[in-house]
Amino acid sequence: MSKKYNIPTFLKYINVKGTSSDSMQVIHYDEHKDILLKSEPVELDFYLIAIKSNIDVQPPIEEMSASYLFLDGPGNLLEWDLAGSFLGYGIFISEKLLKKYAKDYTFTGYNRHEALYLTERESRILLDLFKKAHDEYNQVDFSEDVVASYTTLILSYTQNFYERQFQSRSKIYNQVVVNFYRDLDNYYTHQGDGEQAFPTVVYFAERNNLSVNYFGDLIKHFTGKSPLEHIHQYIIQVAKEKLRQTKFTVNEIAYSLGFEYPTYFTRFFRSKTGISPKAYRNQ
Repeated sequence: MSKKYNIPTFLKYINVKGTSSDSMQVIHYDEHKDILLKSEPVELDFYLIAIKSNIDVQPPIEEMSASYLFLDGPGNLLEWDLAGSFLGYGIFISEKLLKKYAKDYTFTGYNRHEALYLTERESRILLDLFKKAHDEYNQVDFSEDVVASYTTLILSYTQNFYERQFQSRSKIYNQVVVNFYRDLDNYYTHQGDGEQAFPTVVYFAERNNLSVNYFGDLIKHFTGKSPLEHIHQYIIQVAKEKLRQTKFTVNEIAYSLGFEYPTYFTRFFRSKTGISPKAYRNQ
């Protein structure tokens, strides 16, 4: 089981000298050359927003700067294995201070440490905000509200920059959409007609090695529908085929689609089509 860290204990773990405050810390990575470069998974109980350069991220993206933004939240598992020290800034801020703002952005739920690849312009904008937050934090009578405001402004820009990343990497991300449709079409085909698990967004996200929120935002961006909408549409399609083309009972069809109880299937089918499975079969 991974160890859980608050802000002071995490900074101590990565060899960064900080205060005992568990509310927030802002550091300039350039000033910490002995930072820990390799770690097994550790769990955070705070938000970590960092801009980093001089760091290898795979795969490299053409026409991008050498800077990347990372955001990890409470409950996330973080592990790393870096070749050498890196540059940039990190804002460590408690869940209590940021949660009410973070909940408005789906990317704060990305839990696989997905990097935001920054253009030169985006890098300049965010570096300026990180530097201002760092400068404020280093004042004797610094204001937590001011640092939190800079952090929320970084989140606002990040939302726009993720939209740009989805579009600029459309060739790569369109393949994720293709993979999703393929996996969806094959879900029941490869598992037969017996009882099986209900298809979930988590399953398809993991098939693409993406966090659920990142996967969801990507699919919604390129198709106009959320993964859950696609899954529900597919289940109805398969259910209709089974009702029309097989002699399975409604109960057997319900179990074959992953429903725990046939009544759940009937309720689901009616909510999506306006009629019951039995009425559909008898049309």
